[in-house]
Amino acid sequence: MRILMIEDDAALARGIAALLRAGGHAVDHVATGRDALAVVAGEPYAVVILDVGLPDIDGFTVLARLRERGDRVPVLMLTARDALDDRVRGLDLGADDYLRKPFEPEELEARVRALGRRRGGDPLPVLGVGTLTINRSSGEAKVGDRTLDLRRRERTVLEALATRAGRVVPRELLIGEVFGFDEPVGGNAIEVHVTRLRGKLAPDGPEIRTVRGVGYMLDAG
Repeated sequence: MRILMIEDDAALARGIAALLRAGGHAVDHVATGRDALAVVAGEPYAVVILDVGLPDIDGFTVLARLRERGDRVPVLMLTARDALDDRVRGLDLGADDYLRKPFEPEELEARVRALGRRRGGDPLPVLGVGTLTINRSSGEAKVGDRTLDLRRRERTVLEALATRAGRVVPRELLIGEVFGFDEPVGGNAIEVHVTRLRGKLAPDGPEIRTVRGVGYMLDAG
């Protein structure tokens, strides 16, 4: 998934980013609410992690402005506050989930995965396409009983295609989901990952088709 983290604590932000990237996600980070509002408008984020206590405008204001302009991206709010009124306020403004600091890394990961699945329209952790199954909680992918040995970005590309099986996924959308805005993207980066995936899915997995000039499609099976 492509995730935006809005957090002004640099050390915490580095830790969360490292955790989520190790899980196969692309993570962008900004430290202010105004930067967040500017970035969200132009990127296909699956989840936003939003700290309440920001140095310019607070997280409640950021959330309210996102919802006012019709942005439905799932938002997980982080807060050091323990007041019930604050949690109720965030949920009433349109937050999808709430996590109080300090938190366990495993819980943050699980909540982010759940929000991402909800955004994709399928809340179940196991995704199936023909003989292919992807456990989105563990990251394990199998064709039949055969476990696929996938690199981090290969897993991300495969999941992006599998959640849209039978539909053409534009190349630009794949790039947006796989790479953060501070990561260099080679001209044939997606093609390389797709080629490797085809080899690993063959001969008994679903086929990834190229739609020339547009993108790719995973056969629905």
